[in-house]
Amino acid sequence: QVQLMESGGGSVLAGGSLRLSCAASAYTYSSPYCMGWFRQTPGQEREEVATFDNAGHTSYADSVKGRFTISQDNTKKTIYVQMNSLKPEDTAMYYCAAGLWILGQCRPKYWGQGTQVTVSS
Repeated sequence: QVQLMESGGGSVLAGGSLRLSCAASAYTYSSPYCMGWFRQTPGQEREEVATFDNAGHTSYADSVKGRFTISQDNTKKTIYVQMNSLKPEDTAMYYCAAGLWILGQCRPKYWGQGTQVTVSS
């Protein structure tokens, strides 16, 4: 049973920073695998924030480029997203995901339960 556990969400003022973490357990890294972060606000579709694959490709949403950085620890069991210069429009539930990298995109197969990020002006 694959489990993804997010942490690090919270409330912050605009311009502030947060770092989200996602610990993966019992995940078999089938190649080409991907992991990353998605977010969703009420009434909206879940959107990709930042993802990477095991070949070193990364992908960022245009809205977060230059502000968010995705990374992985050496054990490959924890991923992070450092979020700087946060804006109120970054407010969302953030989900960790793991899956397969197909045709240049991360196709999630597993999801965490989400962690809320709230940015106030």
